[in-house]
Amino acid sequence: MRMAKQKSFFSFLCFLLVILWSEQVTMGKVIIRVGVVLDMNSAVGKMAESCISAAVNDFYARNADYRTRISLVTRDSKGDVVTAASAALDLMKNEEVEAIIGPQRSSEAKFVIELGAKTQVPILSFSATSPALTPVQSNYFIRTAQSDSPQVKVIASIVKTYGWREIVLIYEGTEYGVALVPYLLNAFHAIGTRVPYESCIPSASDDTEIMSELHKIKKMQESVFLVHMTASMGSRLFLLAESAGMMSEGYAWLVTTGLSTLVDPVDAKVMDSMEGVLGVKPYVPKSIELEGFKSRWKNNFNSENLFGLWAYDTVWAIAMAVERAGIVHSSFLKQNASNMSVDLAALGISEMGPRFLKSILNTTFDGLSGKFQLVKGEMAPFAFEIFNVVGRSERVIGYWTEKGLSQSLDSSSKISHSNSKTKLKQPIWPGGTIQQPKKLRIGVPVRSDFSEFIKVEWDQQSNEPIVSGFSAEVFFAVHDILPFPLPYEFIPFMNKSSRESAGTYDNLLRQIKLQEFDAVVGDTTIVAYRSSYVDFTLPYSESGVTMVVLMKRDERDNMWIFLKPLSPKLWLVTGLAFFVTGLVVWVLEHRTNTEFRGTPEQQLGTVMWFSFSTLVFAHRERPENNLTKFVLIIWIFVVLIISQSYTASLASMLTVQQMHPAFVDVTEIKRNNYSVGHQKDSFVKDFLKKELDFNDTMLREYSTPEEFHDALSSGPQKGGVAAIFDEIPYVRRFLDKYCSKFQMVGPTYQTDGFGFVSDSLSLFLKSLGFK
Repeated sequence: MRMAKQKSFFSFLCFLLVILWSEQVTMGKVIIRVGVVLDMNSAVGKMAESCISAAVNDFYARNADYRTRISLVTRDSKGDVVTAASAALDLMKNEEVEAIIGPQRSSEAKFVIELGAKTQVPILSFSATSPALTPVQSNYFIRTAQSDSPQVKVIASIVKTYGWREIVLIYEGTEYGVALVPYLLNAFHAIGTRVPYESCIPSASDDTEIMSELHKIKKMQESVFLVHMTASMGSRLFLLAESAGMMSEGYAWLVTTGLSTLVDPVDAKVMDSMEGVLGVKPYVPKSIELEGFKSRWKNNFNSENLFGLWAYDTVWAIAMAVERAGIVHSSFLKQNASNMSVDLAALGISEMGPRFLKSILNTTFDGLSGKFQLVKGEMAPFAFEIFNVVGRSERVIGYWTEKGLSQSLDSSSKISHSNSKTKLKQPIWPGGTIQQPKKLRIGVPVRSDFSEFIKVEWDQQSNEPIVSGFSAEVFFAVHDILPFPLPYEFIPFMNKSSRESAGTYDNLLRQIKLQEFDAVVGDTTIVAYRSSYVDFTLPYSESGVTMVVLMKRDERDNMWIFLKPLSPKLWLVTGLAFFVTGLVVWVLEHRTNTEFRGTPEQQLGTVMWFSFSTLVFAHRERPENNLTKFVLIIWIFVVLIISQSYTASLASMLTVQQMHPAFVDVTEIKRNNYSVGHQKDSFVKDFLKKELDFNDTMLREYSTPEEFHDALSSGPQKGGVAAIFDEIPYVRRFLDKYCSKFQMVGPTYQTDGFGFVSDSLSLFLKSLGFK
């Protein structure tokens, strides 16, 4: 019993000696008061208070020989701007602090910064990241965190990498939320990404109002979202987004650092709702000190929190600066005496403020969050970490530095760049899929004819559509030269059961207006009336509607074709010329030339024979009279001209196919009330009715070139048609197959050719660069 009493007395004596020793040590130190303004009701405020207290203890445990000590004076801002200003004013006037850590929010910091400049008291904020606040505007404002603005480059790089050409911006209606919006809009404009809608959600909004806004966004058929909010509002947003069905497959969500830095500490239910979200946050290099801090605080935090690390490093920077500045006492110059604790006119000016400020700005060390070094009054970014929320944890998929995106950051802090297609690791998107959201839904016409233009086949293993043909090749060629990825999927416009066309081309285009498709790729003609509900790219084929008719029987089958080269009058004149020439020669020669004598029958035969034999220079009679020779010279010259012309004309008739269309214009067909044909499901039917004034009873629909052939060959008298009207590309394809029997005749009615189709606001047109 006596031994126990002796041990208790000895322990008490040792404890008393320790207290006396510590008091003696403290009495020899210079105490510098530092104010702290936090929202003690918030998660960040509670965490920061713990980290700040730990930082003081850790610093002086390691630097026990320092002759200065900082003493924290904490005030609760209660999340109110006025309360925060009042607390800061009280700290400056009544507590005469040499520096203030905080306030916590950007909206609270604005007025406090002005007070700091007036009293020469440095205001160090580890969480006021709004770019609207800048140390350039106030020398006594120091941001021991990174501003929100550097992350804009990171976000733009991610958006560009995934080829998102439209993104909806969702932000809270506070100074923190609004300040970053102009930076984001400028960055998206620079990479050609459109922001179709900006959703500003007031901080006072209840769940019903937020849900109503989410339903409004969902109806816009947008699927890529960027969220810039604090943790409290962001957590509510994602829980409601999951309830609205917007965290499923087909959606993509990206969050800024304000929410990313608090992803781990949030409620598990919130983490579940954020499955598949991508986020960015400043990169924190690993260190022994950081691992030790995490192990000590693992019961308080699931992992390190960046705001807590910044708060911790802020305390170390102040403690180092106080020691190096050589501050031996705290002194304020009073301007006007007043008993009112919030009298602005009675605020003093810190004598040590300028020296203390300079010492803080020049302080550098390796902190828990990385290298602590202030550039123009704030922390300069080194690298950013890009993560993917998978389950209830973060999975790092890449990094960003000024050199760009990469999958890894090596031990020497140099970026390890990869090629453009693998800049980031494969993320898991909402809905648990690896398929990148926001693919262009491209409708494709399904047709059995003219497959040279567009053709849909099916993969037997995957049952996925395989699209080919001229129109598809044009699209592939343009897509391949785009400077960014443009994911898409082909969706055939068909009845699922029969895999046949689900309607006309007009019906197909209306699916864009109904938001079933984002675009249509196919042999779609640019027509004025279609532009009332869709928009087109520039045409990629020739334009025009023309008429095809059957050709008449070829003249080569006529046995009298040898008479065709000369007209009947010319034949008569030529025959008379032969007879007259022979008669003149006989008159001149028969008196002196015995070859032209004989019986009358013989002389008549000689007259006729002599003229015709000159055609081939085969006459036996030799003229003796000079006048006869002169006549023969003239006659032979005439015969030569006639024979050569006849030969050339007959040769042309026999060797060159003569085109003789059955009909040459529309008027003749309409006058005879003949039927005409057109392609099934084509706009040409309306064109014939409205532009050429054909009746419905005169129109026939056909699907294939073979049906065109049969209808034209039969003719209007045998149940066929007098002509086929179609677009020039189809007509040329038809004539390539049946060129010997049909001909394209009549005028060409101008159209704008084939083009790709989308709605007037679609990223499809802007991506292709045709508009």
